[in-house]
Amino acid sequence: MSDTYESVVVLSRALDQAGDAIAAVHPDQLHLRTPCAEWDVAQLMAHLVEAPAKFLRGIEGGAVDWAAPAPPTTPTAGAADFRARADDLIHHWHRVGAAADPGRVDWQTTEIVLHTWDLAHAIDWEERLVPEAAERALAFLTAQLPAASRGTAFAPAVDLLDDAPVHDRLAAFAGRDPRL
Repeated sequence: MSDTYESVVVLSRALDQAGDAIAAVHPDQLHLRTPCAEWDVAQLMAHLVEAPAKFLRGIEGGAVDWAAPAPPTTPTAGAADFRARADDLIHHWHRVGAAADPGRVDWQTTEIVLHTWDLAHAIDWEERLVPEAAERALAFLTAQLPAASRGTAFAPAVDLLDDAPVHDRLAAFAGRDPRL
């Protein structure tokens, strides 16, 4: 299997896992804080639901405002909307091939995996996370995000043991503290 095809397979698995995490949210958890300091579960879930459509809009040359608040949703509607948008994104990559823009596929995987961890951490769903997509995301992020390029999107990396679960190492590299 080629690495570019594998990147789409891994993105597909990351999207499936994110859909499962969104579906696992209970209405009484929507107010909980997340590792994304500015978002509660409802806001993070809404951001995740919008992400695949925003990825596609960006690929097609459209303007994407990642800072704009996503419209509120419920866990049930959010999971269904997310899965439909995720399917559209994967169909795009299967149609054009990841070789057209392999870095973008891995960036999308990283965004989805990191925010899935954020959501899973907030709702205590972490034990259901599978490592494959997080391993690819961590490799991509460590190669693409030197300390000087963190900007405001990523806090400084948090020190964590090398034998910590890969999702926790990804979160720590992105500036989240999995011990909190």
